[in-house]
Amino acid sequence: MRPRSDRLSSFEFQVITVNDKGEEIRREQREAKYYSENLSNSVTLDMVAIPAGSFWMGTEDREIKKLCQTYEKDWFRWESPQHEVTVPTFFMGRYPITQAQWRVVAGWEQVEGKLEPDPSYFKKPYQGIDRWTLPVDNISWDDAKEFCARLSNKTKKEYRLPTEAEWEYACRAGTTTPFHFGETISTDLANYRGTDGEFEGKIYPGNYGKGLKGVYREQTTPVGYFKSANAFGLCDLHGQVWEWCGDDWHNNYDNAPNDSSAREGENSNKKVIRGGSWYLYPYECRSGSRGYISRDKRFDVIGFRVMCVASH
Repeated sequence: MRPRSDRLSSFEFQVITVNDKGEEIRREQREAKYYSENLSNSVTLDMVAIPAGSFWMGTEDREIKKLCQTYEKDWFRWESPQHEVTVPTFFMGRYPITQAQWRVVAGWEQVEGKLEPDPSYFKKPYQGIDRWTLPVDNISWDDAKEFCARLSNKTKKEYRLPTEAEWEYACRAGTTTPFHFGETISTDLANYRGTDGEFEGKIYPGNYGKGLKGVYREQTTPVGYFKSANAFGLCDLHGQVWEWCGDDWHNNYDNAPNDSSAREGENSNKKVIRGGSWYLYPYECRSGSRGYISRDKRFDVIGFRVMCVASH
């Protein structure tokens, strides 16, 4: 069974756009279609309809050259070559999976592996807000895969981790700027390290481009804490927690598929992560930024969100 477009509800949300200094220049009211999966009497999972379309995945060569020079790192070349990808309609979690959602599904019938019901490092309320609204963290790729398997088994829908192409398409939501907010970002809009810091003897800035520095919260924040979504209605895509994707890691996009399918490789131990985290600087939280972690590793900077295949 797959979700049908004629059985969807709708919700309204705000999309904020900023200029290259991080100042708000536009605020629009939008509407998106979604369905809500009832996981328990008090816990639901909102899945937003992502329309089909095409986009240019990756980062332009000129921008990559600039990033490599600015930050003295070559890993930005992982984001090339830029290539066009066509994506079918699908559903994506409005937010990363929360600790409450994880706890419910972890109690369901096991498919392959066991799940710890409360694995997260962050266990305290945030500014008086229930800790169970924090994104689940400390999750391995195999844990996330088991979560999707249990969710699919219980609901009879096809849930899985998004492919890297699906994730970037959903994150950009029609934008071509480094962030779906625009040319830069602020800690009023997302959860990342907004202060300068030192790593391996080099100072990394807490701002991006001409944007201003901000705060460093040093932990995850409740999902939806920041009121601005992207144009598809998704939240918490920049910073917060790295999100697992279904793909094996490749060092670049050479020979990448143009149909949004997951890429497999000789070493399936390394899996793609996207979005940056609360711990990282803004340049690592861009729409095109990508990284990898071994599939069995668990860290307090890594979570995930799910996608669901749509009916045709």
